[in-house]
Amino acid sequence: MSDLKRSLSEAAAAAFQAAGLSPEFGRVTASDRPDLADFQCNGALAAAKSAKRNPREIAVQVVDHLKGDPRLASVEIAGVGFINMRVSAEALSARAKEIAADPRAGAALVESPRRVLVDYAGPNVAKPMHVGHLRASIIGESVKRLYRFRGDDVVGDAHFGDWGFQMGLLITAVMDEHPFIQALMEKLPEAPRGFTKADEDKVLAEFAALISLADLDRLYPLASTRQKEDLDYKERARRATAELQNGRFGYRLLWRHFVNVSRVALEREFHALGVDFDLWKGESDVQELIAPMVHQLEDKGLLVEDQGARIVRVSQEGDKRDVPPLLVVSSEGSAMYGTTDLATILDRRSSFDPHLILYCVDQRQADHFETVFRAAYLAGYAEPGTLEHIGFGTMNGSDGKPFKTRAGGVLKLHDLIEMAREKARERLREAGLGTELSPEAFEETAHKVGIAALKFADLQNFRGTSYVFDLDRFTSFEGKTGPYLLYQSVRIKSVLRKAAEAGLKAGRITIGEPAERDLAMLLDAFEGALTEAYDKKAPNFVAEHAYKLAQTFSKFYAACPIMSADDDATRASRLNLAQTTLRQLEQALDLLGIEAPERM
Repeated sequence: MSDLKRSLSEAAAAAFQAAGLSPEFGRVTASDRPDLADFQCNGALAAAKSAKRNPREIAVQVVDHLKGDPRLASVEIAGVGFINMRVSAEALSARAKEIAADPRAGAALVESPRRVLVDYAGPNVAKPMHVGHLRASIIGESVKRLYRFRGDDVVGDAHFGDWGFQMGLLITAVMDEHPFIQALMEKLPEAPRGFTKADEDKVLAEFAALISLADLDRLYPLASTRQKEDLDYKERARRATAELQNGRFGYRLLWRHFVNVSRVALEREFHALGVDFDLWKGESDVQELIAPMVHQLEDKGLLVEDQGARIVRVSQEGDKRDVPPLLVVSSEGSAMYGTTDLATILDRRSSFDPHLILYCVDQRQADHFETVFRAAYLAGYAEPGTLEHIGFGTMNGSDGKPFKTRAGGVLKLHDLIEMAREKARERLREAGLGTELSPEAFEETAHKVGIAALKFADLQNFRGTSYVFDLDRFTSFEGKTGPYLLYQSVRIKSVLRKAAEAGLKAGRITIGEPAERDLAMLLDAFEGALTEAYDKKAPNFVAEHAYKLAQTFSKFYAACPIMSADDDATRASRLNLAQTTLRQLEQALDLLGIEAPERM
């Protein structure tokens, strides 16, 4: 089952081929002037340039070939050789009927499914998530859902930041603040020999009584600032990092506590956002792979000494900018951020063997990933082109800088979510919505409205762009917002409930009125939007389709009465259109990670 754009492209390609020209010139697109045509083909102009012929003469040949196509009510030439096509009511009715009967609401599957791993969110252990994690989490979740919906075998990995210098800083800070823990570390064995699980649980319980996530959140910035000014402190933290990575038992137990208390808070925030992962792996999961990997890199002649550190040079002849080397082992002997990223590629290859790994990470990390990817290709850990950084811009305040609190600090994600919930409650009450809901149902609806506001405000933009945070605008039930889309979906559900209560059923779709035609054309465009979003790893194409579909249904609903239609056949047709619109709209929202309530 093909969408109209694809099937007409195939017909136009055959027409160009019949004219002795490449079928590639037959590409059909949605018309720039929907008042004149549904679709257009501009291939005659490019074909004329290639064949050194008159474009209008080529267009005449193509149009003559297409004139008998039953899908077209008209096919005409405009200007120097533009070909305009209008779809027949019969073809549009048939296509709408196909979409209505399709469990996937008109969406095709990819021809060659792949194994895809999406690396997103990237929360850090021992630090509450902040507003900067929002984009990675919701863009990555949407890309994961999109690729899975298209038929790929997809795994989503949170990829914790749970290893490296930040852990050494925290270990040092915690021991300085708690002499008891310092003393305990000196008593614990270097290795876990003779230490039972009950012994470990007892030590972990002692850590839990002394150190909360709030403590870690307080200590880390203090330690980070201090190490910049106190070289002895910095050296202690570096040694603690190396000892942790080399397996010192007491440090590993303390680190486990950091992970445990962090995981509880992280799961709470991710659940609130409707974000989930198949893997909750961290940098620490590849620790055992690092030493063998370093030997491999050495054997391949890729590892070189540089001022006491060991690096892989990745610059290439013809580079237009400086691409820094990958720092694999620091001068203190510690594995670095890039080292664990490289080892993670090895781990993923052995455990999942993906055809493609997508890294949904801030665009400002582009240089880092360029370095890691080049090192992976040089080492033979991945095939060129199988690693891709899908970067994104920042969410900014009204000053154009990354969003912060009024006090100038970084806003915690938990606080942002609560702000959105509170504003959603306010908006619902202002609009007189949810008045018939129970208090529990009202709270659930407010949560869905608030999350829809945050997600749609982000995902309607191309991921590479930055945008300004404006909660008042995002939570409005009017305009291009998540709450508007939820309102329209609830509105359709209400119509369908009333129809069901009256014993009315959907029937054969027949397109007649202009508003029906517009709605059917939008339903057909779903596949095109999905293709663009999939190819460009950009959920904004799905968001744009959802918004246009909701808008077009609103116009259809105003122009084409459903319950009071002139006859039973028209009523049944329009009910089917409403039912199909709801399924497609909810599918699009689901791909964006947005859940619509049943009532408002």
